[in-house]
Amino acid sequence: MKRQVVSAVFGLVVACGPVFAEGPATPGIVVELYTSQGCSSCPPADEYLKRLAETPGVIALALHVDYWDYIGWTDKFGNPRNTARQKAYAHAVGSNTIYTPQMIVGGVDRVEGSDPAMVEAAIRRHQSSAPTVELHLTRKAGQVVIGAEASPLLSAPVHVQMVRYHPLAKVQIENGENAGRTMDYANIVTAWSVLGEWDGKSNLNLTAAAEGEDAVVVILQAEGPGEIVAASSLK
Repeated sequence: MKRQVVSAVFGLVVACGPVFAEGPATPGIVVELYTSQGCSSCPPADEYLKRLAETPGVIALALHVDYWDYIGWTDKFGNPRNTARQKAYAHAVGSNTIYTPQMIVGGVDRVEGSDPAMVEAAIRRHQSSAPTVELHLTRKAGQVVIGAEASPLLSAPVHVQMVRYHPLAKVQIENGENAGRTMDYANIVTAWSVLGEWDGKSNLNLTAAAEGEDAVVVILQAEGPGEIVAASSLK
């Protein structure tokens, strides 16, 4: 399934400081699945993401888009911001189409979401690279303290992003291409916000509100959107 792309713009603020806080966060390679409850080819990718969500060293995120709602079923998790992010990925490489199911690995590898072999090969490539950024998170009393340091120093600033997701939900689909199916969806993104921009030279120290029970992921990503230089999750 494909659709035309438009560009997306995100606002940023500078937020950095001299120290970082350590915490019980789990680092991982980010795998973003762009999916829709109205897409007949998406259920295998949705099932695969559930397995990825249980894989050590992987941060699996399901971003439900809204551009297939018109074919008979409104995705209960669909969000135009997810669609805008997928369009921004396409725009970054000069493409004018998007589709579901698509997976983006590490912010750079664009893979068919129904092709586990290609996805896992991309994950292994990212895992084989030595990390250049240490990212530390601590969650306490409705806040997350974010700290990072780079070695070697980054050549360009990165966006500091916070993602919230719900770990599991069951949905009975009544209409559209998947009518009659009951689906279990994993790691459903409920919010994705840009907290600021880090220069990658001084140490990062930033505190952000993180109320509620949804899990938290912090992602440091190059402009584009481009390469994800570090990511960690807190449940």
